[in-house]
Amino acid sequence: MSDPDTERESIAEPLQLDRIFLQKIWGGRVLEETPGIEIEPEGPIGETWELVDREDRVSVIRGGSFGGRSLRGLMMSSADAILGETSATESGHFPLMIKYLCATKPLSVQVHPDDKAAQRLGVGDEGKHECWYVLAAEPESLIYLGLKEGVDASEFVDVAGTSAIVDHLQPFEVRTGDFINVPAGTLHSIGEGITLVEVQNNADVTFRLYDWDRTGLNGEPRELHKEQALVSVDWEARLEGPTRPNFESCGGGNQRAHLIEAEQFSVTLYELASFEDFDACDRAAAYVLIEGRARIAKGEERWSMEGGDTWLLPASLGAHRVMPEGEQAKVLRVETRG
Repeated sequence: MSDPDTERESIAEPLQLDRIFLQKIWGGRVLEETPGIEIEPEGPIGETWELVDREDRVSVIRGGSFGGRSLRGLMMSSADAILGETSATESGHFPLMIKYLCATKPLSVQVHPDDKAAQRLGVGDEGKHECWYVLAAEPESLIYLGLKEGVDASEFVDVAGTSAIVDHLQPFEVRTGDFINVPAGTLHSIGEGITLVEVQNNADVTFRLYDWDRTGLNGEPRELHKEQALVSVDWEARLEGPTRPNFESCGGGNQRAHLIEAEQFSVTLYELASFEDFDACDRAAAYVLIEGRARIAKGEERWSMEGGDTWLLPASLGAHRVMPEGEQAKVLRVETRG
């Protein structure tokens, strides 16, 4: 919770967020097709940060009563209104991040530390737990997730930092609509031909173990972090791999699938054919509109969401309604926990 002396500025509207574009050696222009967003800068765009509150990058509110203000500024003046019962990070930042990611080439083989490893390595107090919802996948696209059955730590350490590690990782073929949980400490890589939404807690520490023998955007090989990565790996982890959403009816022709209930966030996929009412939960949440068009309604107020948009719902918004503009819309609802 925020400091009791923090100004309790009322926020009675959802907040549309401008996205931040990141060039990556493995990126491209695929996000223009799925989910269909306009990419402003030139070059290979690998990620867009849709919701972020960090010192190096921060979301800015687009339009409405708070247009032009940063999420960082609102967290400083109005944390109670935004968070409600949700806890900020140790440094007072919004606790979650949401991204789009497209891989026209494979990402590095990497790992994110858990809380204990992050503290031990001096890279902060919080590790990184992420999850992915696959928006598009070319035929036979692969992710690598964890170690193959029977591979032990000593065997893997012997080949760490070399191309041989790929043969020790568990490959999974992915399809559009798959969901993948990636807890901290999990060795992983996203293969080419995959576009996804990533939801994670607010941490940004990545240790690379192998980068496919390529150079970065500056023409130089990207740094590897062998020692830190090996400290961060959860050697006992055996991951489930991609799962398919398990839908249930929620009335009015609508369906929902609970994708994950993690310590710091939950993610639910809604397929909306009509309106869906959401109760006040006194916690911050966000909507990611991954297909179609929709609108948020509270009383007589209406806010239109275009395909690909991410909207932050302050805890003080309270009960509201979401409905498709057209025959159907697909929405990820991300709720804060903790």
